Amino acid sequence: MNAGLLRLILAQVCLHAAMTGTRLAAPLLALREGYSAAAVGVLLALFALTQVFLALPAGRFADRHGLRRPLTIAVVSATAGPAMAAVLPVFPVLCIAALLTGGATGIAVIALQRHVGRAASNPTQLKQVFSWLAIAPAAANFVGPFVTGLLIDHAGPTPGDVLGYRVAFALLALLPVACWMLARGTAELPPVRLPPGALKPRAWDLLNQPMFRRLLFVNWLQSASWDVHTFVLPILGHERGLSASMIGSILGAFAVAAAGIRVVLPLVASRFSERGVITASNVVTALVFAAYPLMTSAFGMGVCSVVLGVALGAVQPMVMSMLHQITPQARHGEALGLRVMTLNASSVAMPMLFGAAGALIGVGGVFWIVGGVVALGTRSVWGLHAPTATVHE
Repeated sequence: MNAGLLRLILAQVCLHAAMTGTRLAAPLLALREGYSAAAVGVLLALFALTQVFLALPAGRFADRHGLRRPLTIAVVSATAGPAMAAVLPVFPVLCIAALLTGGATGIAVIALQRHVGRAASNPTQLKQVFSWLAIAPAAANFVGPFVTGLLIDHAGPTPGDVLGYRVAFALLALLPVACWMLARGTAELPPVRLPPGALKPRAWDLLNQPMFRRLLFVNWLQSASWDVHTFVLPILGHERGLSASMIGSILGAFAVAAAGIRVVLPLVASRFSERGVITASNVVTALVFAAYPLMTSAFGMGVCSVVLGVALGAVQPMVMSMLHQITPQARHGEALGLRVMTLNASSVAMPMLFGAAGALIGVGGVFWIVGGVVALGTRSVWGLHAPTATVHE
């Protein structure tokens, strides 16, 4: 990993941590002020909702302007949200902060992924750089909530005092500034222009490409598996009589395993194809989902969680590598935007679907149905292939 890539990874950690910290502090403050669980649910949904609507325009904007301008917009938005909450910590402002930080994260992720993908010179480098870059969200998911929780408990005169929340939001507002300081020295890559006289591109053109549709479907399968595990595992653990701390530890083991495999992937990227890794992940995911409801102990569920974390954590870098190989270079940002939009829309809708299904057929049934869908989707994975000549057109 070179110094430039390391700076971009740290920059993404800083900006993403501003969102994850806000995502912890905002609902806790809302609950402290007496708002209902339904209101908190709406607040949490706003973090993903902006990305559904902004992802595609953000991708096109990145295609036209490169890295710095989208990143500047993201930094300003991610700074403004927590800063407003620090000055006026009331529910409507918390909602605005959720919209701003969620949207900023989506814009930044698309711009950074497009930049590092274009900078890679061959498929092996693509797998390596996306494996390194995928570590950033995992690190931010730890750093943001951890630091925020400490400040909420210890920065005020008493744990959970409003002053603690204000201090936490103020620090979170500074993290995007650190992102900008780290990324500002990154050299822009030469712009890619469409041929003269070419028709204005439309998102439907990308969706008309069979290989892009197939890749999007495969990525959705993995994302839905991640969502169902995060959503249904606490219910399953509760049914098994596990404590909250034990359920949290099992989920934590999943996150650690997903981050750990991404550290290993750059070292072995040249030995495995994208299709081979994704196929293996599908098979393992289906087997784990079949076994999960049969586990009655915390140890058994923990083993399933770790294995699933390794399987699902390995997928994103492979998907990103293949996406950059099968889409036109001038439309990488747009393709990334479509991916972010699809996955975030799924993350908004899937928990409601899982909840309804769980009420009808039980938690074990949800695991088995999703595992069956993933197993059937393995055929689509095996149909994936990327151009063999070069990374870019």
